[in-house]
Amino acid sequence: MPETTPPNPTARPTAKWRIPLVIGAVLAGAVIGYVGVSSLKHPAGDIACNSAVALAKRIAPLAHGEVAALTMASAPLKLPDLAFEDADGKPKKLSDFRGKTLLVNLWATWCVPCRKEMPALDSLQTKLGGKDFEVVAINIDTRDPDKPKSFLKEANLTRLGYFSDPKAKVFQDLKAIGRALGMPTSVLVDPQGCEIATIAGPAEWASEDALKLLKAALQPAAAGF
Repeated sequence: MPETTPPNPTARPTAKWRIPLVIGAVLAGAVIGYVGVSSLKHPAGDIACNSAVALAKRIAPLAHGEVAALTMASAPLKLPDLAFEDADGKPKKLSDFRGKTLLVNLWATWCVPCRKEMPALDSLQTKLGGKDFEVVAINIDTRDPDKPKSFLKEANLTRLGYFSDPKAKVFQDLKAIGRALGMPTSVLVDPQGCEIATIAGPAEWASEDALKLLKAALQPAAAGF
């Protein structure tokens, strides 16, 4: 008769203790994974951008009417150093504009709301453009490089500087940090390259609502917020 191994009296209790440990390990791994993914989507705040968040909070009451869709920065975020080209095909980076408050806009000729928004952006550049502020409208048409230039010329939009990224990497770079969900996309950026506010979709940038908010962003102390 074969020998029968007696049951191990500690086997069941060990298994009972092991199950919660395994579940705990799985949950911990899930939390770590979530934190890791979240940190990729929402990079750790740059201390240099704390002033941009404070500014966003001060001018938030002005985000109404034609600019009600603006999402004000609630955590410090330095934008990636977006790379694109100027009208002559020379390389440019976002950091080349340090010292200026920027309205960075991504547009394309195949995007109907983008085309409708361009005259307002051109007008905004006319009204506020200068040493302290600039509209940086980056075209992301990937096929015919002459089409966006022709569009601007035919629409008599002459005040905007022409910038382009035929590979549309600028869109992917902003999308990677959750700041480009569709077209057009605009980000208000402070002189240190930090986010002040973002909007997904078009806005009437030449409206009184927009001008009042942007002037407050340029002169926060005088705005009284």
